[in-house]
Amino acid sequence: MTELEALIQQVKQCTICAADLPFPPNPIIQLSQNSKVLIIGQAPGKLAHEFNKPFLDKSGERLRSWLGVTDEEFYNKDNFAIMPMAFCFPGKNNTNSGDKAPPSICQQTWHNKIQKKLDNIKLTLLVGQYAAKQYVAEFSNLTNAIKENEVQSSDVLVLPHPSPRNNIWLSKNKWFETKTLPIVRQRINDILIN
Repeated sequence: MTELEALIQQVKQCTICAADLPFPPNPIIQLSQNSKVLIIGQAPGKLAHEFNKPFLDKSGERLRSWLGVTDEEFYNKDNFAIMPMAFCFPGKNNTNSGDKAPPSICQQTWHNKIQKKLDNIKLTLLVGQYAAKQYVAEFSNLTNAIKENEVQSSDVLVLPHPSPRNNIWLSKNKWFETKTLPIVRQRINDILIN
C-alpha cells in the first residue's frame, strides 16, 4: 500500500465533524498518485453523498462541460484528483436554498497532507468562493480572482461554482464563457493529452 492509499483510507474513516452532519460521515474524494489536475471544490452534494461519487448532479454536468471533458475522462482519477473543502455533505442551509458552508476543520485536517502526496499535479482548479478564499493569496472577490485566469502560465485557475444558482452571475459576466473557458479547456486538453 502506498502512502497515498493509506492516507485515503484514513480520510474515508474520518468522523471528525460527525456531530454536525445531517447523515453519517461519507468522505468523498477522488485521488491517484498519477492525477494531473486537482479540483478543489466546495463539498459533496446530497446526490454525491448518496451514490458516493463527486459532482454527481447538475453542477457536475456543467463543470464537465466547462472543462470540455467526458464523464469517463472526469472520473478517471489519473486525470482528475477531486479534493473538496469538506469531504462530506454538510446539509442544507437554514433557508433550504443551498447547502451549508463546508466546515473548515476538514480542509485544515487533510488538505496539506493530501497535497504533499500528489506529485504529478500540473494544474489546480479552485471551484467557488470557499476554495478561492483559502488558496488565492490576495483574494478580494471571486470575480476578480476569476479574471486573473487570463494569466495563462498560472498553475492555479479559479472558476465560479457551477451550480445553477450562479446563473445570474454567469449572465452578468459573459466574458467568463468567451475568454476564461477557452483558456481553461486548452489547459486541460494540453495536460490530458501529454
